[in-house]
Amino acid sequence: MTVRSAGILLFRRSSTTELEVWIAHMGGPFWAHKDARAWSIPKGEYLEDEDPLMAAKREFAEEIGTPPPAVDYHELGIFRQPSGKLVAAFTAESDFEPENIVSNTFELEWPRGSGVIRSYPEIDDAMWATEAVARTKLVSGQVPILDALIRHLGPH
Repeated sequence: MTVRSAGILLFRRSSTTELEVWIAHMGGPFWAHKDARAWSIPKGEYLEDEDPLMAAKREFAEEIGTPPPAVDYHELGIFRQPSGKLVAAFTAESDFEPENIVSNTFELEWPRGSGVIRSYPEIDDAMWATEAVARTKLVSGQVPILDALIRHLGPH
């Protein structure tokens, strides 16, 4: 059975009209000391019969701790990740600025084999990043989502 995920890639244009996107650093011990290819769009799994945009909004709120902006969203497409997971990605323009990031958590045995179960945030940081920076930080399977956003926006 294919795992489905839905997420939101917010964008804005800074005062210099440079494109910026909202990305999140994945939490947990595996990602703790990584920066390059350790960021993601806020996203999460959903059931096949669930509306992907509604799921994307729910997952955004769970991972960021703030509901996504109440704006019009555009579907960028469905993207197959290297793991085989399908990600339905949506975008909207917004000057989203949460006061803080408060992510939901997950349980994990760490160190592996230790018998110690710990709780970790799904997301431990989030930020606005320029397109160039986002290309180095996003996990490689999500760079095509950024490319789709650029195509959607057309020539600047």
